Amino acid sequence: MRIYLELEVRRVHCRGCGKVKREQLDFLADNPFYTKRFAYYVGRRCRSATIKDIAQELHLDWDTVKELDKQYMHAQLARAGTPRPKAIGIDEISIRKRHTYRIVVSDLSRGRAIWFGGEDRSEESMKQFYTWLGKNKANRIRLAVMDMWKPFRNATVTQAPQAAILFDKFHIMRHLGEALDTVRKAEYRRLGEKDRRYIKGQKYTLLSRRENLSLEGKQALRALLAANKRLHTAYLLRESFGQLWSYQREGWARHFFENWRASLKWQRLKPYETFAEMIDRHWDGIAAYCKPENKVSLGFVEGLNNKIRVIQRRAYGLRDEEYLRLKILTCMLPAL
Repeated sequence: MRIYLELEVRRVHCRGCGKVKREQLDFLADNPFYTKRFAYYVGRRCRSATIKDIAQELHLDWDTVKELDKQYMHAQLARAGTPRPKAIGIDEISIRKRHTYRIVVSDLSRGRAIWFGGEDRSEESMKQFYTWLGKNKANRIRLAVMDMWKPFRNATVTQAPQAAILFDKFHIMRHLGEALDTVRKAEYRRLGEKDRRYIKGQKYTLLSRRENLSLEGKQALRALLAANKRLHTAYLLRESFGQLWSYQREGWARHFFENWRASLKWQRLKPYETFAEMIDRHWDGIAAYCKPENKVSLGFVEGLNNKIRVIQRRAYGLRDEEYLRLKILTCMLPAL
């Protein structure tokens, strides 16, 4: 039900500038036809629904809902305050086709995204974050979690040299999953039609964790591993590699990795050997997790990425980049 409120608004003559100004009413939104409370209601609804759905539900114009949502998100950011991160997570997201990327930086200690920007995922775009943050705050950063993308690492080393660099466990395990899938494809091509039936259609059964599979999936996995020795070996090697992040000392972690790498001998698993060489080249960024001061939740960056994908999928892609920026920066903040 629409309610119209009629009231007198004072007009004040300013002695400083000589102009006549109208009294500001705190309960009104930026759009004077709506109260701030109503704007916040629209903003809360837009956290879980599309602009189109809210516009139809409240009998509002599409652009009006969007502007009220923007006001709500600006209020969220104002309440959250200025970020002073000590541990940051760095990742890129694709905002449209043809490799158009933007960088997202999050505060891992407070569990919120703090920056969205850049023109691509280059070193220069990454430096824009440190310029925005300022030299004093950049010097407070003690840990930077990222994937093994070289421009991110170079920018962090030059702009925040005191920060320890830690490579994200989920990105590393994704590379190992891709190596396992390469072995699966090679086995499918090598085998005859009779033996292929165990492998066909079992990609996600093989790549998923055993505890996440249904009863039918576990039975299919058991049959697949029993039928193919090489895939069985590759699967066990992938499952055991996750133990690397449980060590408290770098020496023990390195000892485990060398043993794991030695077990590849005579296995004819070329994708795994390539993966081991990549880990060896980036060992410093993996061993950093052994230090107690670097024990942070590595799942937050991946969880934030999932949130962003849901936002983009719900709206079938957002053309307004500023609106997307606000959505990303506020998706982990509490509702007002």
